[in-house]
Amino acid sequence: MFEMENTEATQRPDAYKLHTDTPQEANEFEDFIYLISHDVRNSVRALIELPQWIAEDLTQAGVKLEGSIAESIELMNTHTGRLDRMLVDLLAFSRVGRMQELKEVEVDVALSEVLEDMRIPPGFKVKTDLSASPLFLGERDTFTLLTQLVSNAIKHHDKGSGQIHISLENSPDGTVLRVSDDGPGILPQYREQVFSAMTTLRPRDEIEGSGMGLTIVRKIAMCYGGGVTLCDNPTGRGTVVEVWLPDKDSVSAAMVAHRQIKRRKGH
Repeated sequence: MFEMENTEATQRPDAYKLHTDTPQEANEFEDFIYLISHDVRNSVRALIELPQWIAEDLTQAGVKLEGSIAESIELMNTHTGRLDRMLVDLLAFSRVGRMQELKEVEVDVALSEVLEDMRIPPGFKVKTDLSASPLFLGERDTFTLLTQLVSNAIKHHDKGSGQIHISLENSPDGTVLRVSDDGPGILPQYREQVFSAMTTLRPRDEIEGSGMGLTIVRKIAMCYGGGVTLCDNPTGRGTVVEVWLPDKDSVSAAMVAHRQIKRRKGH
């Protein structure tokens, strides 16, 4: 259903920039999310433990956990886990560009840590070509960016095995980070839709996720003055996510502007 048609990606930096709200509106939204995520997640953590407590009480009372009882407990586990993941991703979204210093980040080192933490499924292989210059951005945002890109490629794959290729290439205006996969791909008419918050192209029962992955990726890119686009995998199947990030001076200017907006709002 989501097999992509052949299209050609534009290599100009402007092609990576997508429509977003005004800076003031975007910051008001992220401030709101940042404030509520902590308190709401505390309640969700209690809800996550609740099915386990119920199961333990029922077992101690001699009630067998089977049939509709087992199904109800499993349903509670599924939905509370889903809500927790959504809050985690909303918090990651709100933290982009916050409380971190700009620095040169060696992508190969950062990616090694990300892959180790993620525990890539046995059927997937990750190939890299990261010989380009280091990225200049916040260290936490670098880890978040790489995590979301790799996780997205695996999570939305339609098979139990696949190839993911991660490359970094210098351009006249900055650096392009590419993550390609050999999954089902995304039709052109859905490529803007998938950047919307909490949006997936398949039902929640078929794929576990908050639908925030590419939203966070775009937020990070644009926070540093760059952008992101989707295009066809030249091998004939799958998606290529291209993240363009400007050079060091341009990144610094973008972050100064971002912080000035914060100060004008009293943050």
